[in-house]
Amino acid sequence: MVGVRVIELGVLLAGPFVGRILGDFGAEIIKVESPQRGDTLRDWGTAHYEGRGLWWPVQSRNKKLITLNLRVEEGQELLKRLVAESDVLVENFRPGTLERWNLSPEQLWEINPGLVIARVSGYGQTGPYAGRAGFASAGEAMGGLRYINGTPGEAPPRLGISLGDSLAAMFAAQGVLMALYHRDARGGKGQVIDASIMESCFSLLESMVPEYDRLGVVREPSGTFLSGIAPSNVYKSRDGKWVVIAANAENLWMRLCTVMDREDMLTDERFATHRARGENATELDRIVAEWAAERDATEIDRVLNDAGVVCGPVYSIADIFQDPQYAAREAIVQMHDPEVGELKAPAVHPKLSETPGAAVWTGPWEMGLHNAEIYGGLLGIDDAELARLKEADVV
Repeated sequence: MVGVRVIELGVLLAGPFVGRILGDFGAEIIKVESPQRGDTLRDWGTAHYEGRGLWWPVQSRNKKLITLNLRVEEGQELLKRLVAESDVLVENFRPGTLERWNLSPEQLWEINPGLVIARVSGYGQTGPYAGRAGFASAGEAMGGLRYINGTPGEAPPRLGISLGDSLAAMFAAQGVLMALYHRDARGGKGQVIDASIMESCFSLLESMVPEYDRLGVVREPSGTFLSGIAPSNVYKSRDGKWVVIAANAENLWMRLCTVMDREDMLTDERFATHRARGENATELDRIVAEWAAERDATEIDRVLNDAGVVCGPVYSIADIFQDPQYAAREAIVQMHDPEVGELKAPAVHPKLSETPGAAVWTGPWEMGLHNAEIYGGLLGIDDAELARLKEADVV
């Protein structure tokens, strides 16, 4: 995406993750922060090193940082000047915020008709919930993911990450790419990408919509397995580790029975067909669990993968750091951060053969580090004027 300039507005996760994705593949990302407080992500989370939050250098990598007060008219006019020189604007404010700042899509298109505008919010730009504050937790709940997660009869848990924010960012980034292609191939007009956390979660519900529509089926949480799909679960090894074993296809099922030395199950009426195995999943899981409990996790992983049965240990982040596949794929990159020193981070994904992208620099800690470069170099503002803008709390 070299040659594409992106203005990133907003804070925390969803909007900035869009910028990170595009920046990883070469887009010039100009991240705008309020000169009064900056992005909350700078100090987000519980894990800090030398007083620095470790989320910021990864999420804000490859970005140029400027400060700009969008609540004042002079700041709004400066943003419009940046818009005239850019391809994409990304924001994740509550719907209506840009409009209150005289920065609506219609007003921005008057300046740059080709501008692509990605708007990420909790519930979308329209509808009765549009004005609500939106976080991943609520979007996951109302998007249907929380309901089917967890164990029946217990509180629906969340994953230990802000999944909804990341999903919305990924959908928004896809939208940006499609809108840029349409603009460049079909006449030069920009458009709005309206990505909501709730709908991004909802999009992952697989067959649940037609199941309810045609059959009235409400899928319930099923714990560590999927209802009707067996054997496919997590099983505890002799050395106390959890391992996924998934043999829920005919060829995999036959291989598993052979490895377990239980060919008799191939002719057992309870397990003879895919549907029968699903109906008798509890008993089948008991048998597989007993087999797994007699072996260490490394043995389970080795013998099943050698036999062509889907199997994988449940990894902690420490396990990921030691895994040879991650190493071979260079999935973890080493970066140098001027404040925290050497820092490992996720590499750029997915891998592209011709334009693979790169994690060039970590998120800078100094607010407005690139003010002179962007305001001076791009907009032609001289030092004296830039000093005045700073004194007036515009930048």
